[in-house]
Amino acid sequence: MTEITQTAATGKRKEAAARVQITEGTGRITVNGRDVDEYFRRPVLIMLIRQPLEVVDMVDRIDITASVKGGGLSGQAGAIRHGLSRALCGLDETMRTPLKRAGFLTRDSRAKERKKYGQPGARKRYQYSKR
Repeated sequence: MTEITQTAATGKRKEAAARVQITEGTGRITVNGRDVDEYFRRPVLIMLIRQPLEVVDMVDRIDITASVKGGGLSGQAGAIRHGLSRALCGLDETMRTPLKRAGFLTRDSRAKERKKYGQPGARKRYQYSKR
């Protein structure tokens, strides 16, 4: 692989949008100016962000800087994972196949279903009383 230059991409998940930049480095991940362990306290979310790096075996070779807005922590972690995967593809086209096979390049379009009129929630109905 050639020398790593700075590459940026955007990723989205639910209401969260992330701008991810990757540069050559030692594996530091910074989210909104804070360390990833400090920003996402749950190990599951940190693991979610690192998945694309493990698939292409680049865990300790690049530094990641992400700025993320909107949504909750889970949606933000998913947005960073999506943006990171897209940035890795922009870095080297040979990484596209393993990332695509792992499903990291597809935007997860699942979102909260809207509440419908005449009922208390999206699917729940008001209680029916026969008598």
